[in-house]
Amino acid sequence: MTIFEQSAPISAPIGEVYAFLENCNNHQALQPDSISDWTSTDDEASFTIKNMATLRLRITERIPNKAVLFVPVGQTPFALSLRWTLSQSDTGTLAVLTLQAELNMMMQMLAKKPLQELVNYQVSKLKELLP
Repeated sequence: MTIFEQSAPISAPIGEVYAFLENCNNHQALQPDSISDWTSTDDEASFTIKNMATLRLRITERIPNKAVLFVPVGQTPFALSLRWTLSQSDTGTLAVLTLQAELNMMMQMLAKKPLQELVNYQVSKLKELLP
């Protein structure tokens, strides 16, 4: 299992950060330009990653003011999960995004850098949107 992780302090209260993250519709605002064809509901999102694949993710776990877990629906090029974890900090909220992926050696060489960049980008956008 390969783990990609990034964290950021967010000055918004933990309840506000959680409310944003627990709705898939809000996640479109966290996506880089390489993501297209976005469609979503409160619980599920479908999108295309340029030059890679179309993915459908569903929220399978919501722990109020603590965590949101996304897992794929249907076939994916590799097994993966995305988990946002929140904790109270002195200045607001600490948000951590963890992407776990089962990558063979070939996929690791191809996907390691883009996946870490995706995680970094989403955390950075969250901080920008909820300063």
